[in-house]
Amino acid sequence: MFPPQQMMGYGDNSEQVRELQARLAQRGHFDGNPTGYYGDVTVASVSSFQRAAGIEITGTVFDDTWAALTERTTQPTEEEMYPPLEVPEVEPESELDERCLTGRALCVSKTSNTLSWVIDGDVQMTLDVRFGAEETPTREGEFEVYWKSRHHHSTLYDSPMPYAMFFDGGQAVHYSEDFAANGYNGASHGCVNVRDEAGIAALFDEVREGDKVIVYW
Repeated sequence: MFPPQQMMGYGDNSEQVRELQARLAQRGHFDGNPTGYYGDVTVASVSSFQRAAGIEITGTVFDDTWAALTERTTQPTEEEMYPPLEVPEVEPESELDERCLTGRALCVSKTSNTLSWVIDGDVQMTLDVRFGAEETPTREGEFEVYWKSRHHHSTLYDSPMPYAMFFDGGQAVHYSEDFAANGYNGASHGCVNVRDEAGIAALFDEVREGDKVIVYW
């Protein structure tokens, strides 16, 4: 008599989503590390579980999906919820592009797969990044951040782009759940993907519209 209640869905970011991902992993429906972010990877994983459980395939967690999943799984351990991240130490570029050495710049190297946040030649932060595929390359050149959108959602690809800092048309630096879960076994549609959510959240608060973005080999 009552419609199903949605518990979690696309764009959510919470501890419950992290638990969801850990429980899906117990059933073999989530391959990466739990991130707490409900994006394309989690939608596909939930859909896979729903298909196996004989539940309507929506990619969204309603109360019936959650009940079926909790019945088939155990409460995730701390290690399942927060497994050691296999993220390599990121070293700052030894030789920054000369355009990065003055003012405030997001210095993005395709050679080292790094983004360095540089102020007057001093590196403040370095994050590892990935780029667009061959058919959707990340453009090289000198740009500037023209718009920031903390909770951005792409209407073109129907995909979340949290902490987005746009620098050239639809291309932006932003957090990627897929990159966090699957590493370099994938690519963006042209954006600069960051997998360190805490790192890009801090960077987002530092960067101003008008700051330089240098993308180079």
